[in-house]
Amino acid sequence: MSDLEQADPYGVLLYYKYASVPNLDELVSFYELNCNSLGLLGRVRLAPHGVNVTVGGKLSALEEHIDAVKSNALFEGTDFKLASCDQPLNDKVAKECGFTSLSVRVVEELVTFSSQPLVRSPDISFAGRHLSALEFHSVLQSAGKLLDEGSPTSSERLVLLDARNLYETRIGKFHKPGVETLDPQIRQYSDLHDWIDDNSERLQGKCILMYCTGGIRCEMASAYIKGKGPGFGNVYQLYGGIQRYLEQFPDGGFFKGKNFVFDHRISVGSSNANVISTCLLCSCLFDDYSARCRCASCRMLVLVCDGCQVEGSIYTCELCQKHGKCGLSTPVTENCQSEVLPREIDLKTLSSDRQGFGTSRKLRILCLHGFRQNASSFKGRTASLAKKLRNIVELVFVDAPHELRFIFRPSVIDVHSESVTEHRGPPPKEKCNKKFAWLVPPDFSAGSEADWKVADGPFDPLQYQQQTGGFDSSLAYLKSMYLRDGPFDGILGFSQGAAMAALVCARKDNLKGEMDFRFAILCSGFALNLAEFERGSINCPSLHIFGSDHGRDRQIPNEASADLAEYFENGSRVVIQHEGGHIIPTRSPHIDVVKNFLQRFL
Repeated sequence: MSDLEQADPYGVLLYYKYASVPNLDELVSFYELNCNSLGLLGRVRLAPHGVNVTVGGKLSALEEHIDAVKSNALFEGTDFKLASCDQPLNDKVAKECGFTSLSVRVVEELVTFSSQPLVRSPDISFAGRHLSALEFHSVLQSAGKLLDEGSPTSSERLVLLDARNLYETRIGKFHKPGVETLDPQIRQYSDLHDWIDDNSERLQGKCILMYCTGGIRCEMASAYIKGKGPGFGNVYQLYGGIQRYLEQFPDGGFFKGKNFVFDHRISVGSSNANVISTCLLCSCLFDDYSARCRCASCRMLVLVCDGCQVEGSIYTCELCQKHGKCGLSTPVTENCQSEVLPREIDLKTLSSDRQGFGTSRKLRILCLHGFRQNASSFKGRTASLAKKLRNIVELVFVDAPHELRFIFRPSVIDVHSESVTEHRGPPPKEKCNKKFAWLVPPDFSAGSEADWKVADGPFDPLQYQQQTGGFDSSLAYLKSMYLRDGPFDGILGFSQGAAMAALVCARKDNLKGEMDFRFAILCSGFALNLAEFERGSINCPSLHIFGSDHGRDRQIPNEASADLAEYFENGSRVVIQHEGGHIIPTRSPHIDVVKNFLQRFL
């Protein structure tokens, strides 16, 4: 290490603040200018209700950043967690954690508390009472004594609630003899909402001590618990999270193991941190996630020790094994080398490159249909494509989540060559298939299969290009599809489905572990005017298929599809322009380009 590096060490800064942001654009400009000028890398998430920041850089630069942030009254009372550490050494971990670039994004939620849209989000001002690390420790130490007036008088009424994901709790958690610790064992934070609903009886009437990594997840969850009504008001949360607790109690106190963190450090332990977790395969003590091994089904991080890691092997997390999803049989040899044999998976579908078997695996592609279509109709429209790619691809079709009303225009019929009109009503509903959309107008209200709406004018074939509402609920819906039917190697979108797929690609880094995919195919797509888009900024291998200047696509102009391609990195995009209409061409030479693109991922 040079004298300069010793004089100006590296560090990581974490902080969040729930507050009403008066001008998001100004805040975006501030973070982009300030962080870039100070050489800070990491993630900045901004929402109308606050900020959530994790950045790394020289300690002196991070301190300058803190001073600049404090000058804004919006951040009064913010808890800035600054820690000195080594610079990122593992490039894979650094890239996955977002520490190879600066990402400043506007989001609707700082943390996604529910995978489904809520009628009303929890009121953060109603969150549980903050306890300092010392207060939190004191309550556990004297479990059974009064916390304050109205608090429990016996340790039987005191419970610890861990608000983190399963892979985090596996390597470290609080433990106090005589005090129950509730571990929801969730894959992602958005599953906690359902766990709370399903376990309300275990929480009602209890004094609940909540904790998470840095505190932000407890804010939303504690407010939701308190909002459930009588018997749920006794909720407390560890202010500053586990990080502040370990700073206060360097020997670990009541926290056992290591604290999982979402930056290149991976985990942080106390001076007496013991390994409390084990390898998924051989059950030897192990708690190092640096290899970034993931479940082949749900993509959750799993612990696989160095001796059991075999290139190309597939792993199944304990949750997927519990629910019988692509379970693995793992006989263990004496030297801790595990022979990973898939159960409930056809060996003929596994790739020799990625799974270690000598036969080929088809690429699984999730297919998103266009506006006012459905999975069945899109499957029919792509039958020729599926046939041409049957040896290398499996197409999986899904309906969009927004069901549309049935709309019809009364027909005008010339009777006996006179100017007499006859108005035909809608066809019988039992003969009509449901139609869906990914994106809808902001004032959209869902209909039902029994609802008919008479068009008040000619149909606008380009109407859906102006629709931007419903993205968050569509994204949550896709996450649930991934969990149920994944994993998928790629996403194929057609028309409005391509616009939706492009938005997902723009958020690819944020979706790691929830929606992992390696490529996208965008057919007759168009770009929506949303904040996620910057030209050349989307880092995802992509294939763009659309009509040429002289094509016959009357739905999506050539310029709109070509413009969408420009948002993807130049070195990773492939473009096919054809002379057809609103279709996916399956004849040579176009299909040959498609096959060549897909071969890169086999």
